[in-house]
Amino acid sequence: ENPQFPHVGEIIDGVDMRAEVGILTRNILIKGETENTCYREKECQFFNYDTFGGHIKILKNFTSVHLSYVELKQMGQQQIGSYPVHFHLCGDVDERGGYTFKTYLEGLSIHHCFSRCVTVHGTNGLLIKDTIGYDTLGHCFFTEDGIEQRNTFFHNLGLVTKPGTLLPTDRNSSMCIGIRDKVYGSYVPVPATDCMAVSTFWISHPNNHLINNAAAGSQDAGIWYLFHRVATGDSHSLAIETKSELTPLGIFYNNRVHSNFKAGLFIDKGVKTTNASVDDPREYLCLDNNARFRPHQDADPEKPRVAALIDRLISFKNNDHGAWVRGGDILIQNSGFADNGIGLTFASDGSFPNDEGASQEVSESLFIGESKNYGFPGGRNKYAGTGGIDNKTRTLPRNRTFPIRGFQIYDGPIHLTKCTFKNFVPTPDRFTSAVGFLMKNPWQMTPKNNISLVKFGPNVSLKVFFGKPGPWFEEGDLDGDKNSIFHDLDGSVTDYKDTYVGRMDNYLIQHPKCINITEWSGVVCSGTYAQASTLVYVQTWNGQNLSMTIVRDEYPANPMVLRGINQRAVFQQYQPVVMLQKGYTIHWNGKAPNVTYLYLINFNKNDWIRVGLCYQPNTDFLIVLEAFQRRSSALSSKVERYMPVSSMTELEKNRSDKKFYFDNSTGLLFLFLQAKYNRDGHSYCSSQGCERIKIVTKDSAKGISNCMAKAYPKYYQGPTVIKRMPVKTTVPCTKCGTTQMVFTSDPHKNYLLVQINSSGKELSRGQQAFISVNDTMFSFKDNGILVVVVDACIGTVSGNKLFSGVDINRVGGYLKSGIPQRSIVLLSTRGDVAVPNNLSDALVSLGTAKPPYLQSNGCLAFLGFRGNFKPSWIKLFTGPAGHGLVQIEKYIPLQLEEYGCARAIKSRRKDLELLKKATRSQ
Repeated sequence: ENPQFPHVGEIIDGVDMRAEVGILTRNILIKGETENTCYREKECQFFNYDTFGGHIKILKNFTSVHLSYVELKQMGQQQIGSYPVHFHLCGDVDERGGYTFKTYLEGLSIHHCFSRCVTVHGTNGLLIKDTIGYDTLGHCFFTEDGIEQRNTFFHNLGLVTKPGTLLPTDRNSSMCIGIRDKVYGSYVPVPATDCMAVSTFWISHPNNHLINNAAAGSQDAGIWYLFHRVATGDSHSLAIETKSELTPLGIFYNNRVHSNFKAGLFIDKGVKTTNASVDDPREYLCLDNNARFRPHQDADPEKPRVAALIDRLISFKNNDHGAWVRGGDILIQNSGFADNGIGLTFASDGSFPNDEGASQEVSESLFIGESKNYGFPGGRNKYAGTGGIDNKTRTLPRNRTFPIRGFQIYDGPIHLTKCTFKNFVPTPDRFTSAVGFLMKNPWQMTPKNNISLVKFGPNVSLKVFFGKPGPWFEEGDLDGDKNSIFHDLDGSVTDYKDTYVGRMDNYLIQHPKCINITEWSGVVCSGTYAQASTLVYVQTWNGQNLSMTIVRDEYPANPMVLRGINQRAVFQQYQPVVMLQKGYTIHWNGKAPNVTYLYLINFNKNDWIRVGLCYQPNTDFLIVLEAFQRRSSALSSKVERYMPVSSMTELEKNRSDKKFYFDNSTGLLFLFLQAKYNRDGHSYCSSQGCERIKIVTKDSAKGISNCMAKAYPKYYQGPTVIKRMPVKTTVPCTKCGTTQMVFTSDPHKNYLLVQINSSGKELSRGQQAFISVNDTMFSFKDNGILVVVVDACIGTVSGNKLFSGVDINRVGGYLKSGIPQRSIVLLSTRGDVAVPNNLSDALVSLGTAKPPYLQSNGCLAFLGFRGNFKPSWIKLFTGPAGHGLVQIEKYIPLQLEEYGCARAIKSRRKDLELLKKATRSQ
């Protein structure tokens, strides 16, 4: 039987896209007995087949459970508690629970089943390894109540995880709307926010271990970490405190996720832990956005943060996100992202990061926009269109207009460093950029977000894109859109060291020497910004539906209008990014709020700006300075009152004095925001709490508080440069980009990147004939045959020879007798080459199955091996005389025993070391 679709077996553009292979049959088969058609009324509206299969249930106090190499088919039922394999409230099943031999599942094949694969319910310390879950309904590898800890998932494969009916998070859109027996009243669930989260690995507590797993083809996510605020389900009565949001992440190493719709890896959200009621009519255990991962030592927020480490994630061909990661401290490293709608997005929180001082970082990673894996239209590939690099038809993550992004900036603070971007080329239909921003963003965007030591390949024609009005971006006029910004620490993005990159229409951050980059819709500016540009956090009470306009005194013709985070909230928040040591005025589209807080966010000690707020004439003010502790919601120091002065000159005498000046003629209340305390690390606020100025008025007038017409030109100031723009860098950065050439699922193996370009005629620059070994180029000095030899045991080039003119006839003899054993042989031709008669026989000695037919004066590219072993990677491509480019690109494993290496290097198996660590009772 022929396969329906092409199956990729290659490492492509540095990312391992070799298809997983799982053997489903076992000598022992446990199979549920089913009817020919669906007969249970509830499920039949969603399934046209019988979903009532068998199940295996393990209960507490068992003597021993070690289940190995068993095939389970047509198991599980679309009712709670009946799964192919179900550990039900077993407690500790490792040494901690008194089991000398750790409980495990090994080598199971679970396929064509009706409810999950393996359910770990109220059970800790279980080992699940080498197990396949294929074509199943609902979350496949499932931890249920949010209390399951110390379980280890090692080298498991989950494929084609389909929606089920059991929980809201299992359901697709039609199930979500159609199953309403547990909602309150007439509430209609919202599929995108209540349901649609079915995942191959559903991990409800972070203290579990995932090593060497693969998850592909899920309706929603490959691996989803979520956080239960309290124990749920049968575990709720145990009164176990989960602390899942605060618990450090277990081991995450060398997992791969691809071909999932919503995300490859998703770390965010929780589930609703209360029953449906009039106050919240949603169903119990529906998806909920209330949880925030912020890991700390011993799950104690008063103790130091513990960074969650995502080490070696391979994520490709996911429609929406390669990875969406929200949290406190999170590090992603040694990872590869390719062909995703958006490669990676970090998120913290909409206004302040929930975990004060936390940040997220990605390093030593590779982002590929469009790889040479063109895909195959049909099946579940809904979208296809033209690629940006070579105009070839390819499958697309969304429709042909979706703006593909490698790394997406959102919230913050985030750090992107030592990463490489390749193949990000827009098309007439689609903006494709290496770095982009969350679209339609109402939340904050901190200028502490920074990028350094990044490298862009030659096929990156749009490094950064801020968006423009149109499809997907809409008007681009929400608060976060307007304030999009990042810090280019070393100039590796812009060629201007220590500059900030923002939207071209944002004049709060600009000065006369800024440099516009039109194709980015961006501007590059130097400035004094309190480590990064400063956020002024304006919080107003009883300010529903108020829009705030902020104007820089130097650019009164270019105000910024902010809607606030939530137009319907009792209090409103506005968070513009501003340049320090400048003056601003603030205006409203209605009556000025009676209570306003000005937070000094990301101010270092003594940093300042001057602010003028618009009020009705003759307004009386009570203004105080406070230091507010967000965690305890308490004031941490004495309140200092501001006193009035009679002129701007008097106000400007000493910025640190607690003074204000009300210009009754313009309606502007002026004061200085100057930080009194130092700020530590990545904290938004000072070490003494969030410094804020509280302004209270009793004004009952109902006029519109917009003073712009009177404020300018009176308070206009000519634009000045506080910090000079640096000189443009022209020297290439040699330390930029990831140091790794390839990201594979077998990191204990070393790979050699070889590229062979062969041509029968002269071509344009960039398409010449050459041979490259790990980016070391071997070029032709003349037309002829070029041979490069590499030692397969140590990976070094042991020889390179060009045969041209009459010497071409010697190439056959050289290939037969001049190349040592255990050698990788690369051969390329350039120009009209009369191929010698003995070359075909020589290629047989290097691995071809038979003497190939070689056209006279044609071109050829050949990759072979001299030794007593015939590797699968041997390749030969030929072209007729005058043909264009013939290419081979291959990642070749080195140091294999099969090559006959005298001392094949036994690489460190970090995965096995981590498995041993994970299964040690903790």
